[in-house]
Amino acid sequence: MCVIGGGIAGLTTAYLLASEGKSVAVLEGKPVVAGGETEYTTAHLAWVIDDRFTRLASVRGDEAAQLAAKSHKGAISLIEQIAQREGIACDFRRLDGYLFPGSDGPQKVREEMLTLTRLGLEFERVDRVPLPSHNTGPGLRCPDNGQFHPLKYLSGLARAIRRHGGTIHTDASVVKVESGKTCVAHTRGGQQVTADAIVVATNTPFDSGLSLHFKLAAYTTYAVALEAPAGTVPAALFWDTEDPYHYVRGARGADGTELLVVGGEDHKTGQAQDQQQRWERLEAWTRARFPHAGAVKHHWSGQVFETPDGLGLIGRAPGLRDNLYVITGDSGMGMTHGTLGARLVADLILGRTNEFASLYSPSRWMPAALKTLLEENVNLAAQYADWLTGGEVASAASVPPGHGAVVRKGLSKHAVYKDEKGQVHELSAVCPHLGGVVQWNPGEKTWDCPCHGSRFTCTGAVQHGPAVEGLKVIEKK
Repeated sequence: MCVIGGGIAGLTTAYLLASEGKSVAVLEGKPVVAGGETEYTTAHLAWVIDDRFTRLASVRGDEAAQLAAKSHKGAISLIEQIAQREGIACDFRRLDGYLFPGSDGPQKVREEMLTLTRLGLEFERVDRVPLPSHNTGPGLRCPDNGQFHPLKYLSGLARAIRRHGGTIHTDASVVKVESGKTCVAHTRGGQQVTADAIVVATNTPFDSGLSLHFKLAAYTTYAVALEAPAGTVPAALFWDTEDPYHYVRGARGADGTELLVVGGEDHKTGQAQDQQQRWERLEAWTRARFPHAGAVKHHWSGQVFETPDGLGLIGRAPGLRDNLYVITGDSGMGMTHGTLGARLVADLILGRTNEFASLYSPSRWMPAALKTLLEENVNLAAQYADWLTGGEVASAASVPPGHGAVVRKGLSKHAVYKDEKGQVHELSAVCPHLGGVVQWNPGEKTWDCPCHGSRFTCTGAVQHGPAVEGLKVIEKK
């Protein structure tokens, strides 16, 4: 078996297969495992889904909503079981999760309460969510969520994979996959790995059928970590009802400092250039609710892939792609999604029945979510209009040091980055995936594609797929 991707989805898949005696090779394009989106997660282990059960029930029905809750609960339990079985010290703990009203008022909390009651899912209405210095008003307490340290967990998982005979290859970027009775993964370095089955667990599928890309929408989400006085961060997970919503948890820094980790401010990838303001708004939101919070220690962003119904795309790749499997569309539930996806795909490979197979099938039809699907694809199509516009600046001379901008050169568009020393790096602004025009991300100095979420470093190297090749360097004449 060949698993492409060394994040939580890929390593968990490899572990489950290797622990049952399968010969498994993991191919990870980065220098270390868990160096992709798993590294940037805030690591909520929640069965309370991001898009809320009210919406899921409206587009997929009550039975699907109940199964979704069951699948994420099972993922939390599987992480707990693997950590115990393999002796992985990853700070796993069970926690309550609280949903509370945002500035949009209490209506969504009331709707979710009615839905949870109808679905028979466990919760408790509380008059106030336990944020010490902020009166949230009535909220919902949902038990048996959790949190852990994902890098410690995956480090232990990698050791367990090797102990069971599996191999892990880093700096092994896969650029093409052949499916069939015998599958072949081709790396950028020219190596080939043959396998009976291939699992593409790369957050977004780079070579698993074009139709998947029209069911996925790339969003960037932001996070800040603030110092917190000992004992001031409640041991729980918190989410509000705003759109985009805010999510909160406690953590402990490498030096033992207590941290308050807060995320939110999501937007379509490549369709905003106010990153610094978004981090500042997160900080302001946090200080209004946690006035004892100290200095901001870290800030970062991550990327999530949303689907029309809010559930992942997991299973056999659509179309005539024999023995090719995908785990994608985390919809903001990356840690549990990657885990339940690994269990589902491993069961399919091993010939077992899995009750969640149709729920997450990448080929499923989602008629009640058609409006969302059309809206996302209209937005996608609109991004190609960038080919018809002028450049952001007239020439490289107008780009200040440390910044980037798109410049029109005749019929072409160039992505121009000027480093702090004034050296100009000129690249094609065309994403090699499907031809979108990249946009400059000043917050993290990357080039982001607004079409399918590919991200590139300031000098054009691939940072995140689905692109497998970097931006083309424009040779100076």
